[in-house]
Amino acid sequence: MSVPEPRVDGAVVLYRLYDVGYEIDLERALDFFATSPEERETLRLKLERRRRAEAQAIRIKNPPVTISLGAEQFDAAGRRHDARVSARIFDFGVISLRLRCEVPGALLAWSAFAAFGDSAELSGAAKPVFDRRIRELTDRIAPAIARPQIAPVSEDYVVYRISRLESPAGGALPASAVRELDVAPLLLNEHRPISEQARKELLPHWFSYYPDDLSIITWNTALVLDPVEGESDVQLILEFANAQLLELRYYDALLDAELPRMYDRIANARKGPGALLGRRYAPLLTALQTLVADSTEIVERTQNALKVTDDIFLARVYGVALELFRERAWRAGIDHKLGIIHQTYAMLNAESMAVRNEVLEIAVILLILIEIVLALVQGGH
Repeated sequence: MSVPEPRVDGAVVLYRLYDVGYEIDLERALDFFATSPEERETLRLKLERRRRAEAQAIRIKNPPVTISLGAEQFDAAGRRHDARVSARIFDFGVISLRLRCEVPGALLAWSAFAAFGDSAELSGAAKPVFDRRIRELTDRIAPAIARPQIAPVSEDYVVYRISRLESPAGGALPASAVRELDVAPLLLNEHRPISEQARKELLPHWFSYYPDDLSIITWNTALVLDPVEGESDVQLILEFANAQLLELRYYDALLDAELPRMYDRIANARKGPGALLGRRYAPLLTALQTLVADSTEIVERTQNALKVTDDIFLARVYGVALELFRERAWRAGIDHKLGIIHQTYAMLNAESMAVRNEVLEIAVILLILIEIVLALVQGGH
């Protein structure tokens, strides 16, 4: 005899993050959505901590802009989905688009919710919607974007946002009841039972602060149970961490592509004009200097965009998210590539200086010879 399943109310929130330019002037972007100071204020992210006392635990240097983009419909898993579309605009050049698909009807049994939230089906079906919406949004705020260009690299994430968990009889269940459920089909897209060892290795990150909240985090999905209306702090942190991951991936790919081009440009420069005056590397040195400065500045600004200070719980969530997204490995790869460019810059600069010194020495010798010749000529007269 099967045990009756608990029922859930909530939504599936699909995130797709894009790098759309070097940076975004948020104040200027607000001009396209707000007509009064009051409206502008409501669109900037406010950190009103509703559940814990540490009001200053999350610090954001330049709070992003959050805007509603209306409704959208798309087909996935054999049904029509109605979604609410919104966007979060970050000053470091990232836009996060969100599609929120509410649970159909009143409450769903747990297995039905897992089937409804199949992230592979939903994300694949929502991709054309995301791609169309990001083009429309970037066209709209183009004057606020420095060096506008939608990068080929994007980042996807799915949050299963549960606002109510009930027993079959209709009574509220504590968040601990989720530990008795099979969350693998929902979070891992596994339709076959997985071993206990795999479950422990793939789903080790469970966080709970109150008896009625719980967050389970994986590298591309999360389950967030929280009865408080609206976006939870955990969702905000996961979105920021994904934005940071996107920037690291983007600049890592940029540097990967730049290194072979750099070697080709060095070879071409050695064949080109300007060798005698040591100026053959001047354009290349300027380009390398700009690349290093831009990459270093935007990566540092991205990683310093959010700080979790006094809240140990959220600090743990943020740390785990960065660990899952391999933030250190991505940053180490970028630092290594920047180190190669730094070394190349120093080598080319030293080579240019050596050539200029040689030219200067030759010029001094020629001047001395000219003076000697002039002296001999004048002495002969």
